[in-house]
Amino acid sequence: MATNKREAPMAAVGAYDSVLPFQAIGVETVVINAENQDSLPGIIAKFARDQYAVLFLEESLFADFRSEVDGINETEALSVIPIPNQGGSLGVGVDSIRRSAERAVGMDIFNVG
Repeated sequence: MATNKREAPMAAVGAYDSVLPFQAIGVETVVINAENQDSLPGIIAKFARDQYAVLFLEESLFADFRSEVDGINETEALSVIPIPNQGGSLGVGVDSIRRSAERAVGMDIFNVG
């Protein structure tokens, strides 16, 4: 397990209010707003190239850029994890876990019906 931030850097990307708590604990943050939202695929790719271990991404952005996130999660060591914003969860995180588990075991283990 990594013992310092240089060995396994992490980042958080989203609205200012969503990433501020991450900044307080030393995680690199990138604030995304309506003006720079289109640059998100490049930002995610940069974190992958720079060998970041984890990228916490605000749920609404995770949903809007799902194909890019899925591509990174499948081809790179970077793990992109959705986080809720100040308004609460959109359920994207649960869906992401379900899809990852289904990929790993070949079936939806959460569908109990």
